[in-house]
Amino acid sequence: MADNAKYVTLTDANFGTEVLNSELPVLVDFWATWCGPCRIIAPVIEELASELEGQAVIGKLDVDHNPQTAMNFGIRSIPTLLFFKNGVVVDQMVGAAPKKVLAAKLAALSGQPA
Repeated sequence: MADNAKYVTLTDANFGTEVLNSELPVLVDFWATWCGPCRIIAPVIEELASELEGQAVIGKLDVDHNPQTAMNFGIRSIPTLLFFKNGVVVDQMVGAAPKKVLAAKLAALSGQPA
């Protein structure tokens, strides 16, 4: 994680607090260091985290180091992006996606204009 990154580093231990109990919409990027598409989408996730600070929570969960959470949500391919509202998965995407698509989904969840 870059020193100035605004995303939350998620773990099996903090997932409930940071994601399931969040009052803001949450985007979780399930990723791994060896995953090429994960590295491609990483800058987009970091940009969104910076741009949407205070409007949404953007988190990254390394599936190799946090297998319990990945298993709980049935993550079989990465990157998988899960969108949460009020602690419930309301949307998901598998694979890299354009920034504008992700921003629009988060805006719809937060009631903000895209």
